Amino acid sequence: MDAKIGAIDTCKPANNDVGSLPTTNTVTIHTPTVPFNSPDSTLGRHLARRLVQVGVTDVFGVPGDFNLTLLDHLIAEPGLKFIGCCNELNAGYAADGYARARGVGACVVTFTVGGLSVLNAIAGAYSENLPLICIVGGPNSNDYGTNRILHHTIGLPDFSQELRCFQTVTCYQAVVNNLEDAHELIDTAISTALKESKPVYISIGCNLPGIPHPTFSREPVPFCLSPRLSNQMGLEAAVEAAAEFLNKAVKPVVVGGPKLRVAKASEGFVELADASGYAVAVMPSAKGMVPEHHPHFIGTYWGAVSTAFCAEIVESADAYLFAGPIFNDYSSVGYSLLLKKEKAIIVQPDRVTIANGPAFGCVLMKDFLAALAKRLKHNPTAYENYRRIYVPEGHPLKCEPKEALRVNVLFEHIQRMLSGDTAVIAETGDSWFNCQKLKLPEGCGYEFQMQYGSIGWSVGATLGYAQAAREKRVIAFIGDGSFQVTAQDISTMLRCGQRTIIFLINNGGYTIEVEIHDGPYNVIKNWNYTGLVDAIHNGEGKCWTTKVHCEEELVEAIETATEAKKDCLCFIEVIVHKDDTSKELLEWGSRVSAANSRPPNPQ
Repeated sequence: MDAKIGAIDTCKPANNDVGSLPTTNTVTIHTPTVPFNSPDSTLGRHLARRLVQVGVTDVFGVPGDFNLTLLDHLIAEPGLKFIGCCNELNAGYAADGYARARGVGACVVTFTVGGLSVLNAIAGAYSENLPLICIVGGPNSNDYGTNRILHHTIGLPDFSQELRCFQTVTCYQAVVNNLEDAHELIDTAISTALKESKPVYISIGCNLPGIPHPTFSREPVPFCLSPRLSNQMGLEAAVEAAAEFLNKAVKPVVVGGPKLRVAKASEGFVELADASGYAVAVMPSAKGMVPEHHPHFIGTYWGAVSTAFCAEIVESADAYLFAGPIFNDYSSVGYSLLLKKEKAIIVQPDRVTIANGPAFGCVLMKDFLAALAKRLKHNPTAYENYRRIYVPEGHPLKCEPKEALRVNVLFEHIQRMLSGDTAVIAETGDSWFNCQKLKLPEGCGYEFQMQYGSIGWSVGATLGYAQAAREKRVIAFIGDGSFQVTAQDISTMLRCGQRTIIFLINNGGYTIEVEIHDGPYNVIKNWNYTGLVDAIHNGEGKCWTTKVHCEEELVEAIETATEAKKDCLCFIEVIVHKDDTSKELLEWGSRVSAANSRPPNPQ
């Protein structure tokens, strides 16, 4: 088919902007008519074509009796591959990781037992503003309204339980139980996911995918979604107020937040940084969205656990612009940031607030940052102050021969592995803090799930990200406790021929929870992790595993993984002491614990 989706003529959006949409209203399309009543004029084929058009070439899922006919039509589409996962939760996590690299992801599960299983992953994607299309094979269309009780339900004739659960974690829900409006519902759902950059839910009756219908008798016309526009008067007023506020400041700074991605404003943020000369920092959940090779980059602003000397510069500034921030209890280190509202400009995807004063709605972040860049005086004072106080980081104490490996030594070696051809996936836990300290080379990807923080996310997300970004070698850091939640889909990575390097940090428990509130429940049963992966491998696919206990073994393992086994999935189990954590986790854990332990307010 010779067709383009507006300006979406590639599967991967530019600048890693999730859900990149066309900015043109012209489309050149050749759409041959599919004769009505031909085997191709079906709902199943239409859905498959739509997925391919928006950039999905891999769909993750688990087969079940309600979605089997639909799967037949999806796998019949030449540009679409079905990747069967070990469970629905991992299929959802994989679609999440895929959306981070490709711009949109999709998963397919069966009714209720599959839907409720994938629900947690969909909620995580919602929290991270990822366009994810969750497709569920639903009941036979004849069973709606019959008072029948179906299997895979809780035993009531009401089939809406699954739908009601999805309503709070998706931005649109389509229940397709007749062919008359199926075309409209499917197209509305997919286009809404792209426009809103949120997950959507599509339930399709199990008897409908293979039935021809006139609405599917033509090749689906590719989407051309109208771009959102700023209110021009509001934009000009916001830029005027912000420029006046910042130009009178002595040492202003700019800080990038996680909503840079959904606002597609990373380029505008860099343009602002270039023009202003301000010191540039990122919030922890925005790592990877701002180039760390920028000449004025000073690190991660995370309150008391910031990159060295970064918090001092940000919190002592007399003006700071935060682009796309999320201030929750984790990102604020238990609500302990030393920021003042009267010094802040908060720029959200479609709104700008200046200190305690005016707010401007219907102003898109990317437009605002680009326009503001042209109005600011060059002021490198904050960055010059940073250079004056900056002391280069030291190195970990040198290990004695065969000394037990320390985490800080591990990550010193990890730093040398990174390049523009790699991507880092950090699991919830101490890997958050250790990976934050990595300096990302130009082009190196970085992903973690900070807002939702679901342990086990990284296994599925690594699968999906690696499948979407085949040109990169993914390096994942997963704690032993998190790995036990979702370990099975190492199997799927092997089936897909992925060459990810997984560092399994074995410290015997839920270390991040130990630092918030310790108890016997934070100790887990130790597994033979390499033995488990070897058993999953079972001689099928390319896989190499090893355990490392000391620096010498680590050096040898990294050399093998990056050279002799560079085409294999490499699983490196790193044995470390249970109390070997980053100093940042110790500080962060105590502050989050204090926030969690606040007594009730007096009534």
